[in-house]
Amino acid sequence: MPKPDWLRRPGLTTIAVAAALCALAAPAQTIQPVIVEYQQKADGRIDVTNDTLTPMAIVLEPRSFSISEDGHGIYRALDPAIHLKLSTTSFMLGPKQTYYVFYKATADTLPAWFTIYTEFSQPGASPGLKLRFMLPHTVYLYQKQPIDKTSIHLANASYRAQEGQIVCDIRNDGPGLIRVQDVRATGDKASVQNGGFPLLPGTSRHLAIDWKERGVPDQLVLHFPRFDVKESVSSASP
Repeated sequence: MPKPDWLRRPGLTTIAVAAALCALAAPAQTIQPVIVEYQQKADGRIDVTNDTLTPMAIVLEPRSFSISEDGHGIYRALDPAIHLKLSTTSFMLGPKQTYYVFYKATADTLPAWFTIYTEFSQPGASPGLKLRFMLPHTVYLYQKQPIDKTSIHLANASYRAQEGQIVCDIRNDGPGLIRVQDVRATGDKASVQNGGFPLLPGTSRHLAIDWKERGVPDQLVLHFPRFDVKESVSSASP
């Protein structure tokens, strides 16, 4: 998962950042769901849970983002074309409690996407060691008409034996948002499946898929909601 820019905010000590990163992996504080998809407009809820014995101060911060070719999120202030209404932007959450945050969202232009970060921090903590971390709730607003197969281009699929990886490039030349549901590489009596990801309009993704199976992979298949895209895998020089 890419590091959002809040990890680089002034005032966080090295110890605090390390502790925050550890906390991200722990189930003590959670939000549900992590990713949601809507057609044209959103009417949703975030379940914020504090499973510790310590009260937490909660602040919600909506952000827009883009995605780099290697899949890293690049976050910025919420785009003015996205109209988001939250039932609250801050509250106290007691030990072992869950709080529901409701929201509605529309956009001047579709598709649109954004993240609502939920920041957890301990109230009254020492200024020199203030622990805080954020968990994302990402929202995708789809356009009315889905894009078709002709907008998706999969190229340069090759197997790098020394690295044990299959690499390829995929591009969405259409004006709409679409999700790759999963990626499957197949070879002689072997297959590897990777999770999906969103493919934003007019953007490219470079994929690197680990291949630890015996033999050489020969085909790559990307599953979309209404169609599949296939490409033969060639062997590349290291």
